[in-house]
Amino acid sequence: MSHEASSNNPYTRSIAEFVSGLRYEAIPPAVLARIKLLMLDALGCAIYGADLEWSRILQRRLGELDTTQACAVWGTRQKLSAPHAALVNGTQVQGFELDDVHRQGVLHVGAVVLPALIAVTEIRPGMNGREFLAAAVAGYEIGPRVGICMGPEHIAQGWHSGATLGVFSAAAGAARGLHLDPGKTVHALGIAGTQAAGLMAAQYGAMVKRMHAGRSSQSGLYGALLADAGFTGIVNVLESEYGGFCTTFSRSSDRFRLDELTAGFGAVWQTMGVALKFYACVGSNHTTLDAIRLMQQERAFGADDVASVIVHGSQVTMDHVGWQYVPQGLTSAQLNLPYCVATWLLEGDCFVDQFTEDKVADPARMKHAGKVQVRHDAEITAKGSKFRHMVRVEVHLVDGTKMERTVEAGRGNENNFATEAEVVEKFEKLATHVLPRPQVERLRDSMLGLEGLKDAAQIARLLAKT
Repeated sequence: MSHEASSNNPYTRSIAEFVSGLRYEAIPPAVLARIKLLMLDALGCAIYGADLEWSRILQRRLGELDTTQACAVWGTRQKLSAPHAALVNGTQVQGFELDDVHRQGVLHVGAVVLPALIAVTEIRPGMNGREFLAAAVAGYEIGPRVGICMGPEHIAQGWHSGATLGVFSAAAGAARGLHLDPGKTVHALGIAGTQAAGLMAAQYGAMVKRMHAGRSSQSGLYGALLADAGFTGIVNVLESEYGGFCTTFSRSSDRFRLDELTAGFGAVWQTMGVALKFYACVGSNHTTLDAIRLMQQERAFGADDVASVIVHGSQVTMDHVGWQYVPQGLTSAQLNLPYCVATWLLEGDCFVDQFTEDKVADPARMKHAGKVQVRHDAEITAKGSKFRHMVRVEVHLVDGTKMERTVEAGRGNENNFATEAEVVEKFEKLATHVLPRPQVERLRDSMLGLEGLKDAAQIARLLAKT
């Protein structure tokens, strides 16, 4: 391949120019208001995640290997090097299936952007709140666009999108935070992109699934920091016909849409497409839980009243969450739709208290999970990636009653976003598990008032135990 061919990068270059050139003043007020709530939510998830088993293992083992005292591990007194802090903090954000999701882009955005960006504030002091907001928006915009470009087939092939797509969001946010010019931002994306990896088989019980977002954030941070020092990456990382991200991860030359990478820059803001979660389980399960919740509002019923539940959904839903439940640990339970339906029917909620190791093999949950069938609906699949979470749920009661509800998108979705009060309530509920309430309230006020923050490194200080 010629040098000319290898440097043909109109899309990667356009992304780099957008990221490098993004200014706070150019971001619509609605986007700024939305991203502050999204970030607050992500930080609440991370603080709660600090005390989870997989987080503690990472904290302990990396603390044994890394004595650098540069960047805070959120919700702890520990400090690590910037890349290791990004790894741990990203793991914590994604640690309990409570963090945001861009449905169409299939990406948990906050978990990959914020650990890298906040690390930048600690190692390169001087970033104010407005600059932080611009860098965060840059990060939130890019990864989902790569996901839309790739389409639902990417995850259907077995790639975990948070670990693959996420590197581009992390690199973009960190590059903007470091004030890299377009040329170096191209290299940041190219360094990050070649590190993309993550297998969906991790969802069947492995702790490593929790780590994918952290690894993605770390890779993006490496990309930005190394590019800043003059290290070079694949300049056409998205476009290359041989070994490029899109061709390799789609196993094709035509099952992706490069034009989606830059579509509507400055007019269409993918940040507004990020949804929040109010259940501690994978986003693909939320529409079914909402459907059952809405049916229960019409007529009260519990687990023992149900003869069967039939969920009709997309092929991605089938593959991602619709398998027969077998106890394999918390991760598997949180990703399995029959288990989550059983949990909802038994307890009327699917939040943090409903997912504990002692409940994974609970006979009652096993019994009621066995009543749940997940079936492919070709019409839903045909609607495309925007409708991948859509379900039609039938509930058959033991008295012969049949109830049915169709839900396109879960509670807190981008078209019916949560109120500030709801986001704050969730944040405080999670964060006060680990940090004292006065500190939690100061962090809340700092995030909601970011425009006036003189030193964005204050965020990291408020995330650390004192």
